[in-house]
Amino acid sequence: MASNRIGRINGEIQQELSSLLRSVKDPRVADAMLTITHVDTTNDLRYSRIYVSALNCADEKGLLRGLKSAAGFLRRELGQRLGLRYTPELQFFMDDSIAYGAHILDMLNHVKPANPANADIVLPDEE
Repeated sequence: MASNRIGRINGEIQQELSSLLRSVKDPRVADAMLTITHVDTTNDLRYSRIYVSALNCADEKGLLRGLKSAAGFLRRELGQRLGLRYTPELQFFMDDSIAYGAHILDMLNHVKPANPANADIVLPDEE
């Protein structure tokens, strides 16, 4: 039952942070096109790992430093919006799953077709 509650809290944190990130004035964060891909909160609501993906961001480390410096502001605003007993400490991590998925899709789109002349070759394991 607690995992369902944590799942709902994760969804609320993700939704509220997505809207709050637009109001951050730090140029390292404001200039990047950010997407929150996943939120993972501990059971005691003390820490929340926020996985962020940025498109066309040359300086990912600078972006993470900007998010870390804005974490206090984001935590305060999140606490006011969510109304939880404890507002979790926000920890930001880069998530490269979107870029990896795009890379795999690109590889699949550029696969060379198999040579039909080799189709009748029987491998030793198939005998």
